[in-house]
Amino acid sequence: MGEVRKLQKKLRQIENLEIKASLTTEERVKVSKKAELRARLAELLLQHFGPQQTQSIVGDESGKMKRQVPEVPPVPAPAPKMARAASPVPKPKTQAEAETGQGKGESEEDPDSQDHSASTETSQQQQKESEFSSLKASWEATKFRLRTLEGHSDIITCVVAVDNLVISGSRDTTVKVWHVPTATEQRNLGGHTGGVTCLCAPPPEYCRKMARFLDLSEKERFILSAASDCCVRIWVLSTGQCVKSIYTFNAVTALCFAPEGHGYIITGSDAGKVQAWSWQSMENCQSVNAHGEAVTALQSQGPLVFSGSADGSLCVWEVRASHRTPLERLQEWGASVTGCGGAHLALSPRGDRVFLACGRASVRVLDWRTGTVSRMTNHSSTAGVTDCINQMSGLLIGSCFDLATGGSTLNLFTLPQCRYLVSILSPETPRILCFAAWRTASGDHRWVTGGRGLTVWEQLPSKSKQKGDVAVSRDSRLDSSLVESEEDSEEEVDGESDDYSEEDSMPQDAADVEGVASSSWLRCVLQ
Repeated sequence: MGEVRKLQKKLRQIENLEIKASLTTEERVKVSKKAELRARLAELLLQHFGPQQTQSIVGDESGKMKRQVPEVPPVPAPAPKMARAASPVPKPKTQAEAETGQGKGESEEDPDSQDHSASTETSQQQQKESEFSSLKASWEATKFRLRTLEGHSDIITCVVAVDNLVISGSRDTTVKVWHVPTATEQRNLGGHTGGVTCLCAPPPEYCRKMARFLDLSEKERFILSAASDCCVRIWVLSTGQCVKSIYTFNAVTALCFAPEGHGYIITGSDAGKVQAWSWQSMENCQSVNAHGEAVTALQSQGPLVFSGSADGSLCVWEVRASHRTPLERLQEWGASVTGCGGAHLALSPRGDRVFLACGRASVRVLDWRTGTVSRMTNHSSTAGVTDCINQMSGLLIGSCFDLATGGSTLNLFTLPQCRYLVSILSPETPRILCFAAWRTASGDHRWVTGGRGLTVWEQLPSKSKQKGDVAVSRDSRLDSSLVESEEDSEEEVDGESDDYSEEDSMPQDAADVEGVASSSWLRCVLQ
């Protein structure tokens, strides 16, 4: 597998190079080798994994593959209880035995109670399996319509959804507002002088407070954007007007809103700094040098804020609205615990668990209180790259980019069980670097993905006769449940020294090795 790892490292580097705004002559030579390296990697994976690499996938892919949804084996019914022989009438207890609760058979558990407990447990398990099978069958029959939103001239780095609107940020320095039902651009929010890196939509109640302060309609919604120009801007969504601006003195690489007290804007910088800003006064409340490298993810969950870094570390903060310094660090775990590092770290918290995506084929699941880490398979081989992780309505959605084929997939898992449901494939969708999801008033799913292009995924009604634009399939190798994390020798390719010599003489030197070991698409986006 040594050559496989080295080919994967080179393809990861090439994919990140292609995101860069400009390439050197040497970098263009490397990129020109992509097709050749991809073909060689696919050949080696076929040798290692065999024909099952594709045979285990079922589904309807643009009419090329006959749909063969495997039948779910019925759950065996519990064995019938054996009739017990009639027992003699028990002898009445003495008064002393009745008072002390002692007597023949009192210390033994009632067999009827054991049988009832086992029967109840079996019935509950059957019900869970039936619900899961029904949900899986529903998703296997799901159809999506894809629509491309054209307008950005560079990589789309971030997306959020508000009602029927999609807001996207790009390295072209603009923030655009799109009306999803008509797939049209409503507004172009220009004002940043550097590439936009992150977006955030404050909760409606905090928007109402800001609207009252600015003497606007209480129905007004606001959007926060941040960029490499060290600025956070607050926009009125209905008019596109910038009403507030914060200068942070550092390129902002992550952003979230903490809905505690009067509210706080939390920013992360390319140098690893986490800062809290008052939503009321826009003043800086606290600055903490939290991470050794760029903060690539910030997410709030109630009074907690989670920050993740390209160095693989994760910090958990409690927001204390009544304190002079609102951020109190509750927990910190480094790359040696999370198993991440050297890549863009994305995260999605849920209770005591945090789902971590760090450019590998599996998703790490960290119990942030204990430091216990599990792995969830998100790709059938080590050629997968997970860039995004998101959750909504009992679903966990992970993106996956296949280095060997160049195809993008969205994998769906149930929550909280993390059981694999289906994979949704679109051959035309490029690598997904950002993702947002929401539900319509009718309960249908709408998603938006960004990267080299901006695409809206609209779930079609179940009775619709319209043909879908995606293939819904299942890969049985993703059915395995969470496993305790161990050293992933087949995945830990980023930390190896690259001494692989190719006959085609792809340029390699110490700088290249370091570049691969610490490569992150965020770095490429900022360049």
